[in-house]
Amino acid sequence: MLKQTFLDAGDARGGRDPGFSFPLPMSVQGMNARGREFTEETVLTYISHELCSFILRNPLQIGVRLRLVVDLPEKLSLEDKDLKLVIKGRVERIESLRDRAASQKVTVKFDGKYIIKPEA
Repeated sequence: MLKQTFLDAGDARGGRDPGFSFPLPMSVQGMNARGREFTEETVLTYISHELCSFILRNPLQIGVRLRLVVDLPEKLSLEDKDLKLVIKGRVERIESLRDRAASQKVTVKFDGKYIIKPEA
């Protein structure tokens, strides 16, 4: 279900960034706060033209670059292939979640380029 909404706390600059709540499966790849490469499966919770949010268990630091691979809905494919949205960006905000042990809400600001491609 696609639902237009606003990021709960506004964007990182203090304003409001209209976007969409998108509960789509995704994979996050990058370097965690311990300096180790990781890949973690999660769910995209929010996306706009310049940033997105999701819950992650791996500890991160502000500014670290991440690669996000989002599974797009089948209805978007004209050739019945699984489509992936590949986005790179930097961690802009990290919020601890009290109700979920060892989890955090991560907000990533996109580098400005993205790729939509069939799954290999």
